[in-house]
Amino acid sequence: MTRRSVRPAALLGVAGILAGATVTQTSAFASASTATHQRSATKHVLLVSVDGLHQSDLAWYVSRNPKSALARLVGGGVEYTNAKTTTPSDSFPGMVAQATGGSPGTTGVYYDDTYNAALLPAGTTNCKGVKPGAEVDLTEDLDKNKASIDAGQGLKGLPNSILSMTGSPVSLIDPSKLPVDPKTCKPVYPHSYLKVNTIFEVARQAGLRTAWSDKHAAYDILSGPSGTGIQDLFAPEINSDALGYAAGNDWSMDNKATEQYDNYKVQAVLNEIDGYDHSRAHKVGTPAIFGLNFQSVSTAQKLPTSEGLKGGYTSKNVPGPLLSKNLDFVNAEIGALTAEISKQHLAGSTTIILSAKHGQSPTDPAALTRVDDGPLLDGLNAAWKKVHPTAGALVAHSVDDDGMLLWLNDRSKAATDFAKKYLLAQSGTGTDINAKPKAFTHGGLSKVYAGKAAAGYFGVKAGDARVPDIFGIAQYGVVYTGGTGKVAEHGGAHSDDLSVPLVVSGASAPSGVRDAAKVQTKQIAPTILSLLGLDPRSLQAVRQEHTQVLPTR
Repeated sequence: MTRRSVRPAALLGVAGILAGATVTQTSAFASASTATHQRSATKHVLLVSVDGLHQSDLAWYVSRNPKSALARLVGGGVEYTNAKTTTPSDSFPGMVAQATGGSPGTTGVYYDDTYNAALLPAGTTNCKGVKPGAEVDLTEDLDKNKASIDAGQGLKGLPNSILSMTGSPVSLIDPSKLPVDPKTCKPVYPHSYLKVNTIFEVARQAGLRTAWSDKHAAYDILSGPSGTGIQDLFAPEINSDALGYAAGNDWSMDNKATEQYDNYKVQAVLNEIDGYDHSRAHKVGTPAIFGLNFQSVSTAQKLPTSEGLKGGYTSKNVPGPLLSKNLDFVNAEIGALTAEISKQHLAGSTTIILSAKHGQSPTDPAALTRVDDGPLLDGLNAAWKKVHPTAGALVAHSVDDDGMLLWLNDRSKAATDFAKKYLLAQSGTGTDINAKPKAFTHGGLSKVYAGKAAAGYFGVKAGDARVPDIFGIAQYGVVYTGGTGKVAEHGGAHSDDLSVPLVVSGASAPSGVRDAAKVQTKQIAPTILSLLGLDPRSLQAVRQEHTQVLPTR
């Protein structure tokens, strides 16, 4: 990947109003809107997101392990077998959708590293006369110390002391790395960048406790515009130096290290199940909304090898040895969470939702074509400058994983059409799964949305400050990377990117239901509020997009 810049189903416990998968949205909202906080069988919702997990992976694992924790989770609830995550299929829009009920055009979050034509560059202190246009980085780069798993807090005894990390990691974000609001001339923190409110804010307004665990301090974004949605945010840095592992590798570059990292988050959630904060230092009560994100399945899908095992898939949708091992790991960790819920006598009042921020592509190793996007973008800039000798670089910022998002310095129709035409005319040689030469055509792209068409794709007006000027959908199997260090990626719009599991299990959910209706992960947000007896329409994105509560039958 190259990143460049110039610079359960709801309502059985709320009067049982859903009788089938085709229930209307109006009826889905009606019962939940009659009171701010109704009585419900569900008092706690544990949300578990597993990066990279496909519905096909879950089905494969459960069929081979019918007595596993994952099988029990599926059997004890509703499994939506045709669920899709956001496009682009990146962690930030994917997780934000689950927390808001909104798509990127509504939330304003298109990726973890984007560009905004209306903000000022990071570090700006005197805003008068500064030209707008700034990178909006929601990665480890915001940390005060991105090399440390505590993001720069300065804890002693790391990594195992990491549970002592602050539950307010916004304090670990370096404000000099944030884009600047030209109106106030102040840094824009992740939470204030989000355009709509979150489930955590709605729960807090109802007097309920909230917690979450994720991979960067920048997940402060989930606290919502108020900045107060999540009371206990545990966010150890995934892309920091993995202590005890090979020098120069972060926690995501060794699958065993990623498992260790994920286990810290599981320990945090176990503490929360027991009624403590993530550090187990303070007795605060089990949260109403809490959960975590797993990284280790994604690592096992992306790394060519790790722990002496081959990563990725052996054939279409058939997990290889490293991924199989890691599915066992995630199964065991989820088993530990469910066992603790039962131990604390919370099974009858806790609903568990299992899903994923994104999938990973390709699941067919034979389809892999690694393409170095650096020369493509260099060539685009050079071609533009040849026609416009006095112009600077055309590309202001790019994010290319297995899709292509470009923000341009010139946003005119002539410029966006030029970029589209150029990219689709390019051919060259990449590498296949065995690192052997493999030809590619059309810049590795199957379709390109440019300018007004890109804005229309995301449902926003042309000229929107946040929307990419070019959105390219890659050919199946194309991964943009300058080397051979990965065999899969996410961010695109293929089924492998989008088809994720969605299971609602436990309190308020019927058992053993499989639903093949088309649903979206953004429906998780209103469903969580409904389960807790809160009004789904308290979410701004739900009102704007008419996002429905998940159906059940």
